[in-house]
Amino acid sequence: MEVSPNALAQVADYFKILSEVSRLQVLCCLKSGSKKVSDIMVATGLGQANVSKHLKILTQAGILSRNPSGVSVYYEIADPTIFKLCELACDRLSNSLESRSQQINQLEAWRKA
Repeated sequence: MEVSPNALAQVADYFKILSEVSRLQVLCCLKSGSKKVSDIMVATGLGQANVSKHLKILTQAGILSRNPSGVSVYYEIADPTIFKLCELACDRLSNSLESRSQQINQLEAWRKA
């Protein structure tokens, strides 16, 4: 089955959204539940303008939802499958690091022999 270039471009755009460290920080912060912008700022150490920019991008992508409540706006994860994707990436990186660590240990053992 051939995938169209347009479909692949959409996948690439989705991954671009996740390629920003600050956005990943925001996602990790919201994993425990909905929060206001000020709470996200405290948890991430990011400034208000920066947090707002990333919240807008994540909301437009459908990853977050925005819920006004009185004078506050709360953000929460709209698509919890995002954490499965992150878990897959983390598992892959962990396996790669473990393999590299084993290789380094073998080189160290050879060097000392």
